[in-house]
Amino acid sequence: MLKTMTTYFDPTAGRALRHEALKPWIDESRALLKLAAPIILMQLAQIGTLTADVIMVGALGKEALAATSIGAVLFYFGWLIGYGPVMAVSPIVAQILGAHPNDRARVRNAVRMGLWVTGLLSVPLMIFLIWAKPMLLMLGQQPAIAEIAEDWVHAAAFGLPFALGFGVLRSFATSVGRQNAVLGVAIATLFVNIFANWVLIYGNLGAPPLGVWGAGIATAIAYGFSFFFMLAWILIAPSFRKYHVLHRFTRYDRAKFAEILRLGAPMGASILFEAMLFNTATLMIGWFGAASLAAHQIAMNVGSVTFMVPMGLAMAATVRVGLAAGGRNAEGARRAGWTAIAFGAAFMLVCAAVIASFPRTLVGIYIPTDALENAEVVKLAVVFLYVAAVFQLFDALQVTAQLSLRGLKDAKAPMWIAGASYWLVGFGLAWGLGVWAGLGGFGIWIGLAAGLAAAALGMVTRFAILSRRRL
Repeated sequence: MLKTMTTYFDPTAGRALRHEALKPWIDESRALLKLAAPIILMQLAQIGTLTADVIMVGALGKEALAATSIGAVLFYFGWLIGYGPVMAVSPIVAQILGAHPNDRARVRNAVRMGLWVTGLLSVPLMIFLIWAKPMLLMLGQQPAIAEIAEDWVHAAAFGLPFALGFGVLRSFATSVGRQNAVLGVAIATLFVNIFANWVLIYGNLGAPPLGVWGAGIATAIAYGFSFFFMLAWILIAPSFRKYHVLHRFTRYDRAKFAEILRLGAPMGASILFEAMLFNTATLMIGWFGAASLAAHQIAMNVGSVTFMVPMGLAMAATVRVGLAAGGRNAEGARRAGWTAIAFGAAFMLVCAAVIASFPRTLVGIYIPTDALENAEVVKLAVVFLYVAAVFQLFDALQVTAQLSLRGLKDAKAPMWIAGASYWLVGFGLAWGLGVWAGLGGFGIWIGLAAGLAAAALGMVTRFAILSRRRL
């Protein structure tokens, strides 16, 4: 009793108790940020590739920018269908290593089957992209824009299998704690893409100026480079070589193949629900003309850049939660998820303030804001950016919570949450306000914000409930 009373009135003892209580959270924060930092830089380098495309194609005019934007809708639809198995690799490998840190054979099997699945899916997806122009016309896009977009899609399609294959290798590298290698590849790919754009879009170094088609070719070259560079690194570097990822590559592992499909299908559906809402929004905004579409592309790219930070934190959370779950450490898994959610939310609140304060300055990065022919694009882009500022927090919450759930191998519930949030709430409001009520792009962006808010609420609630359970 005396010891308890002495501790109660001793401020030093109180500080020690608080430090002891906070220490696991501080340690988790350090571990998360150490893992996330190179992933975030890698994500920024990857979005830098897209940003470079937008800026360099934007120099050709609003029609070229609109065509690239609308063509990317079809390309990334195919990419998203194939990306489910890619996302399944990371939690599978993390939980294997969490339970058995030296189990290289099962890790190798997971990577091998991930490459198998994405390779097999790439063939029908590339065939699907052949009909880019007819599909865009069927979706109500302007014929001139659809024709230009088809050139970009046909060229970029050759990079699709390499983009998916790189995703598998990236998931493996991140899960084994070698994310710096991925960062190096991403930065190198960024420079390759910029150089290829400079040569092929504008016709430098004796090449013919290919415009939007050249941008598509540059995209395919960049994806191919990233895959083969990452593969070479994994085969040569001692930290990767011990896994022998191509050993018995033709050997079929039925259990791992099935697990990747079983986890990958709902994971892919979850991200597909979100991405296709934004892609559908792009198609609907295309009904209002090239200026609206160009403004939408600019605002979307700004939001995509800021999103890369919580996305990187979320990818790190998948690994941290997965390692803890594999080791049957429920408290550690819960702590890892909430730490990522908190950091992601804090960062995006800062981004929201910046976007709301300097929207016109941000638009000026992409197109000259003082040019008369860009006046409508600038006006619309500023409006869209104000809405983007509002949904920054929601975007951070939904992605960090969703990928924390992925670390627990929880795939089906997030899929249903995403479906209801993005298509019942998000699309319903986007159509109702943008098309039916006549608010145009502004109404569509309000619908996007509402969909993200609903998803954030659902994903965070799901993680709060599931993370309390015993593993």
